[in-house]
Amino acid sequence: MAKKKLNKNWLHDHINDPYVKLAQKEGYRARAAYKLKEIDELDKLIKPGQIIVDLGSTPGSWSQYARNKLSGQDGGGIHGMIIGLDILPMEPIADVHFIQGDFREADSLRQLERLLEGRKVDLVLSDMAPNLSGIAISDAARVEEIIDLAIEFSQQHMKPGGALLAKCFNGTGYNEVLMKFRQEFKTVASRKPKASRDKSSEIFLLGKILKNPR
Repeated sequence: MAKKKLNKNWLHDHINDPYVKLAQKEGYRARAAYKLKEIDELDKLIKPGQIIVDLGSTPGSWSQYARNKLSGQDGGGIHGMIIGLDILPMEPIADVHFIQGDFREADSLRQLERLLEGRKVDLVLSDMAPNLSGIAISDAARVEEIIDLAIEFSQQHMKPGGALLAKCFNGTGYNEVLMKFRQEFKTVASRKPKASRDKSSEIFLLGKILKNPR
């Protein structure tokens, strides 16, 4: 009964959420687009000419926002490149390359390398999150593992002066994740956009300039 009430409350909040309404109006697939928009407007992350990789890109709202920022005009292509990666399928987005698969596996990496043609990435975006169980220690370990993957991906594929924006959670294990960012990046900032729900502990970490590029 409690679960049914919780679902009903979530549905009510979701339907009445101003960012959900705005996403529907502006054609974004998820309200998450406005989290990236707010951080981008503050930190000036996305610029024409960049190569951007969106890890865990499905359903595609971050790739949509990035595409709009790199677009010269409606339907006229983009100045730069966007590559989305996810193990789940994603509906096509104009001018966005999508690789379905696990980016740790050889086949996905081969596809990525074919697209990059020896070039390095300017910006890595990661809105990836594990399925949370509610058990703090277990969830912290899962979040940390995903952050590790995003950092490792950045070390291998990103320009030394590039940036990684990754979703994290402010709770058990957050300090450890923050420490990892500080070990790997010269500048680190945390961002809690207004579009992130008040009840949510999600927070975004932004690391710029790799200390140990590979």
